[in-house]
Amino acid sequence: MRPPAAVIALSLAAASFLPTACRKPTDREQVLSLVSVLARAAEKDDTEQILELLDPAYVDFEGRSKPATGDMLEKYFSRYPAIVVNILRSEVEEMGPQEAVVAADVALSSGAAKVLRKLAQLSLSNHRFRIKLRKSGQDWLIAFAEWRPLEAGEIILPQDKGTAGAV
Repeated sequence: MRPPAAVIALSLAAASFLPTACRKPTDREQVLSLVSVLARAAEKDDTEQILELLDPAYVDFEGRSKPATGDMLEKYFSRYPAIVVNILRSEVEEMGPQEAVVAADVALSSGAAKVLRKLAQLSLSNHRFRIKLRKSGQDWLIAFAEWRPLEAGEIILPQDKGTAGAV
């Protein structure tokens, strides 16, 4: 007895997903995923996880080292409770075998009603981050970071990519 055509079609469709579902993420995918990992760690006030992602020789645009960045994060997390990070846009600007640059626009807020602010993507502060990464073994680590506040006209939402419209 032959299997129904639907069973064969579903089996073929499922098999077509296996190579991508089981494959190792590309370097570009790993680099982009770091933005989400950083956002989740910030929302959990997890200084330790953020510091694990920094290269030992990390320095930021103001000359802060990795330990000084840890101190800055601790102060920030104690001053601003219930942080919400909404990623508005992230993209790989440069990609090499050992180095990469990612840009991300994020909306930051803190205080009461964290879940509501996350769902509604409410923000009091929008920033553009530019992160330079260096490959260390199989992992990508942050070697340098800079950030600045964004003006309303600079925010480009994902659906705007490739169009002239900015928010």
